[in-house]
Amino acid sequence: MKKIVALIFLFLSIHSFSQEIIRKNIKGKIIVEGNDLEGITIFNSSTKKGAVSNEIGEFDLLVGENDSIKVRALEYQDFDFTINSDILTSRKVTIFLLEEINKLDEIIVSTRKLTGNFQTDVEITNRFIEKKDVIYFGAKRNAELTTIKNVEVDKMHYPKQTLVDGLNIVNVVDQLLIPLFRSEVKNKKEAGIPEVPVKAVKYYLASNFLINNFNIPEHRVEEFVRFVEDDTFDFKLLNYGNEIELLEILNQKSKTFLKKNK
Repeated sequence: MKKIVALIFLFLSIHSFSQEIIRKNIKGKIIVEGNDLEGITIFNSSTKKGAVSNEIGEFDLLVGENDSIKVRALEYQDFDFTINSDILTSRKVTIFLLEEINKLDEIIVSTRKLTGNFQTDVEITNRFIEKKDVIYFGAKRNAELTTIKNVEVDKMHYPKQTLVDGLNIVNVVDQLLIPLFRSEVKNKKEAGIPEVPVKAVKYYLASNFLINNFNIPEHRVEEFVRFVEDDTFDFKLLNYGNEIELLEILNQKSKTFLKKNK
């Protein structure tokens, strides 16, 4: 069975703190690469009440801050998340279920990796996650369950909130940015890039990552990708193991791109 990665996108807004538990009805949307949208259970374990997604993946749920939400579907591993102030205020949450790329047949060329020191890694990766409106966490098909350590994702959730089966920034680059940039390589054989098509949902999410984190205008995402992959670009950066260095290049190139193309 195929692995999936679930990405929960949260919509930010200003929050007024209160000592009381105030529950509000939120609008949810589940988006998958296949057609299995209906019948996914979204359960609030804090109120013992739940909802089921309809044929287009939509659901309504009454929630309060810090409520524990469980998402359950027959063909997917269970995954949970906690309602924070941003979800409560925006009253919106979107869950993306994406197929994970198979990396087993590729040679991993490592140049710069995360240090392994959690605090240091958080500081490094947060330079590339300025927007605090995204939470990533993983889920796999039931037949392929493996243990994934809990990972904190960004400063907004550090150190108070830990995600179940959390995915760090390296996974985000692997699943979204690398496929996007590989798809735009003209001569893949010459560059040593495998033919891995990027699907529409992933293309959309990767584009939004560039828009939100590097201020690339929406209508100029493809132009920026081509700008990055100029004659000086090292295509080895599109191999797994070079995620942080790739992000640094994108950060540098985005500043030049925006300044040059005002």
